[in-house]
Amino acid sequence: MRYDFHTHTVFSDGELIPSELVRRAMVLKHKAIAITDHADASNYKELIEKTILAKEELKNYWDIEVIVGVELTHIPPKSIPKMAKKAKDLGAEIVVVHGETVVEPVEEKTNYYASISEDVDILAHPGFIDKETAENLKENDIFVEITSRRGHSLTNGYVLSVAREFKLKTLINTDAHAPEDLIDVEFAKKVGLGCGMSKKELEDTLLHYPKELLKRIK
Repeated sequence: MRYDFHTHTVFSDGELIPSELVRRAMVLKHKAIAITDHADASNYKELIEKTILAKEELKNYWDIEVIVGVELTHIPPKSIPKMAKKAKDLGAEIVVVHGETVVEPVEEKTNYYASISEDVDILAHPGFIDKETAENLKENDIFVEITSRRGHSLTNGYVLSVAREFKLKTLINTDAHAPEDLIDVEFAKKVGLGCGMSKKELEDTLLHYPKELLKRIK
């Protein structure tokens, strides 16, 4: 089964409404999918409320777990812990932080302030993680993302090397914005193998770590 904890809908800059996103994930044999639209102080409440409505409706009909989330995106780094807590208090089941990818002008220290928050669950496409941040990620049990998304994936190998050194938990997510961005488990395996994962690391990333994150939500 496939798990994806980072996707977008028309609520931010994605192409699909939640129902179509979830339906397409089901066809690709997803066990769970998180809707994590781009959020800041101006829209996080609306995003969470809309995604909760979608989840409550779809669970009556389809056998797939829809996870309510947000991706804190390009916000002032020092505001990340506060915003993550606000999102959780309002009903977000996971909080993703848009990390310091090398292909976007993400402010320096975004990774660091994400790493010190007890309410952040995933640091997405983090680029070059420094030692202090890695230690914080480990201490706060924050997952790091290996991504299939073009551009963001350039540093997958580096992220994996840091994850190995500091024993961080990895997830393979898509950061999907369009139908063609979603992937099945076979393609997810290629993403993991392509950045150098061993068979054990791949199994943990595709199966065991997602289940750990789901237990945290429940």
